[in-house]
Amino acid sequence: MAKPKLALIPAAQGSKFYSVLPSSGVGDFDFTRSGSATRINSQGLIETVASGVSRLNYPMIDGVVKGCPHHILEPQRLQLIQYSEAFDDVDWIKSRITVSANNIISPDGTLNADKIIETTDTGLHAISVNTIVTSGVSHTFSVFIKKGSSNFIQFLFGTNNVTGNPYVNFDVNQGIYQNNGVTSANIENYGNGWYRCSATFTTSTTSFTNFISPIQSISDSRASSFTGNVNNNFYIYGAMLEEGSFPTSYIPNYGTAAGVTRSAETANGSGDAATFNDSEGVLMLESSSLSELDVSARYIQVSDVTSTANGIQLRYYTSTNFFQALYYTNGAYQSVLGYTLPNSSEFNKIAFKYKQNDFALWVDGLELVTDASGLTGASLSNLSFDYNGSAPLYGNVKQLQYFDTALNSEDLEKLTSWVSFQEMAEGQLYTIE
Repeated sequence: MAKPKLALIPAAQGSKFYSVLPSSGVGDFDFTRSGSATRINSQGLIETVASGVSRLNYPMIDGVVKGCPHHILEPQRLQLIQYSEAFDDVDWIKSRITVSANNIISPDGTLNADKIIETTDTGLHAISVNTIVTSGVSHTFSVFIKKGSSNFIQFLFGTNNVTGNPYVNFDVNQGIYQNNGVTSANIENYGNGWYRCSATFTTSTTSFTNFISPIQSISDSRASSFTGNVNNNFYIYGAMLEEGSFPTSYIPNYGTAAGVTRSAETANGSGDAATFNDSEGVLMLESSSLSELDVSARYIQVSDVTSTANGIQLRYYTSTNFFQALYYTNGAYQSVLGYTLPNSSEFNKIAFKYKQNDFALWVDGLELVTDASGLTGASLSNLSFDYNGSAPLYGNVKQLQYFDTALNSEDLEKLTSWVSFQEMAEGQLYTIE
């Protein structure tokens, strides 16, 4: 197989996305983010990364770090909960529960997670917080939960806060949930017994209350009432309420009433005119989007920078799980190849071959779409994770390679295939026993 002219294989954090090829640094991407952000480090712990520093996020399977890290690019999000870790603070309302602060090691590896304990009263046992939100738009609430003597937790919302009064039940022993009417829900294994539970919903008021409640079983109805027991408890850390249709990386807030913002991230400016072949080549990407439900266009583009008339585009595009590869010259699309991925929020190896009258889209070892008609010759000099400064990719990037020749089918199959069963299993988040 030919050697790539440009290869991004995440291995270091810093002010750039560092490409291993070309070795001159021409292939490095300029990275921006104002303010700090968190990542999962190589020990599987939540760790804060300084302003302007890219993030290598390590994959966790069944609560254990497995495999190589990937770059993460996220949109701007505002953490609306004022005391995201201090559940003993008066901002959190305690209904038939008590809080033992700093009781157990949290997902960030320090002794700062709290214990929630039932009282012996009869009724709803819950901890809740009031937040000012934007009515009529999607919000996502998430929190890290670890079982104590209680396995079952419910998210519910104040009466009339969400149309239909939906709720979600979580089993933080088995790592499963039952969604009872919210837009979407999820539970993620963060290791050491910790799960990040999340729910996405559309608010119907501006003053919003969300409750975290111990329940008796995963099939309990909304607002379960029971007689509590002081021996029943669970552990809690890192609550987050953000405006958006999917959860993003945890943003801590230690008391800022207006909320804490993590700014959007960008990576662009890789390569030059000598890097790219205007007539033929292959652009390969191994990535995942942040959510298979995100229906906004998210781009990777090779272009001439100065105009929107010439370029190569790979994009997650405006319907669930849909992916496209495009080649255009002089403002006219020469080839548009589309494929619906099984799940865009899981990693896929994708390659787009371009050559006059010979275009092909490969996904995970298979040639899925071809086009035998179209011109090449676009002026190419810049590779970016966006579309001319807009519609940036928000997702996870394991690798990106550019070849200045149109590879043959055998090489394209190798390039987009898993190199081992272990890699395939970990890449598709299968359980390995």
